Amino acid sequence: MKVSLAEALKFWAKLGFISFGGPAGQIAVLHQELVEKRRWISERRFLHALNYCMLLPGPEAQQLVTYIGWLMHRSWGGILAGTLFILPSLVILIGLSWVYLTYGQVPWIAAIFFGIKPAVTAIVLHAAVRIGKRTIHNQALQWIALGSFLAIFILNLAFPFIVAIAAVIGYWGGKRYPENFQQGSGHGSKEVKEYGEAIIDDHTPTPEHAKFTYQKTIRHSVVALFCWLLPIGGLITIFGWKTLYPQLAWFFTKAALLTFGGAYAVLPYVYQGAVEQFHWLSANQMIDGLALGETTPGPLIMVVAFVGYLAGHIQHLIGNSNPFWFGVIGACVATWFTFLPSFFFILVGGPLIESTHGKLGFTAPLTAITAAVVGVIANLGLFFAYHVFLPQGFSGSISWISILICALAGLALFKYQKNVLSVIGGSALAGLLFYCASVLMR
Repeated sequence: MKVSLAEALKFWAKLGFISFGGPAGQIAVLHQELVEKRRWISERRFLHALNYCMLLPGPEAQQLVTYIGWLMHRSWGGILAGTLFILPSLVILIGLSWVYLTYGQVPWIAAIFFGIKPAVTAIVLHAAVRIGKRTIHNQALQWIALGSFLAIFILNLAFPFIVAIAAVIGYWGGKRYPENFQQGSGHGSKEVKEYGEAIIDDHTPTPEHAKFTYQKTIRHSVVALFCWLLPIGGLITIFGWKTLYPQLAWFFTKAALLTFGGAYAVLPYVYQGAVEQFHWLSANQMIDGLALGETTPGPLIMVVAFVGYLAGHIQHLIGNSNPFWFGVIGACVATWFTFLPSFFFILVGGPLIESTHGKLGFTAPLTAITAAVVGVIANLGLFFAYHVFLPQGFSGSISWISILICALAGLALFKYQKNVLSVIGGSALAGLLFYCASVLMR
């Protein structure tokens, strides 16, 4: 029995509100709902789609939702599925960003963020270890990870250059030493379970709309290009090229094309640009934004909405009675240009790129890039630790309470395998208790 578009949209809308837990949790929910319960798609087809999405830059969970929506209900099905997956988190993050800027200096709210910051540091370092265990399975990839760490830590090399160098090394290494650049076991090597016949089953032929044709690729590419040119052209016409919103659009377009390795891979690039290059927000605000992104549904990369909102709100704070709407524009611009390439890769590039899946000449550079990303994420974790443990820099005092909270959060993540939401909740409570204790001791 075929699933109607209306029925599918109800599920995608619900998913947008319950997709907590980062990419791993979101993919697990998708598997449970679509493969095990609803039987919309078979295990093998689900894993095939997942492995394909993991090869692409961008958030794999959102792309997987778009892919399955596209497979079931053509292009509009994919567009609506992917949009509904991120829309709730966009609205929630806009609201939280406003609360953060308006009431963030209220002592008890500041205390909550004081407790959350060390937890975020532990979460980023945990992500580096987790990705490293999954992808770095030989000494060559270890050297690439170490080299990328030193390149950004000592030389302050820009993230795009690190990605480009890693890709070249991977391409060369795939030809000279192919055994070192084979992809890890990944999801596809897991034992495939049988859950009964599915609507899109193993033997179901690929739908006509999912097959590659030059005419369809050109037509869809033109539409995608139009969806990029029209908004950025309008922003340039209204505000001027060197103003905030066109710069946000261009910056997050580049960010979207460099996110090999998932959401954590784009964080170093966003940090470099938003904090160090453009000064749209501070390092501490970036940490707070990541904490908010971890506690809201949807992909973690939605932290870009927080960055866009703060950039618009803060820049238009002076001389405007209500900078809220300028922040909303910033959040929407950041989100649009971050996710547009993801839709492009699925709806336009999917049939073409899928044919290269499993070919070492294509996958070896991506394997090297993912290894380099591990080193870059580790560097980001150390930067966060510096700003959290030494809030006034090396000349100031050490925040021992922050170190203790970070250590406990790390213990919960590494040893007891606690989920991110519970770790953040516990750390927020610790920060609040520390504030209450300090008030009572005055």
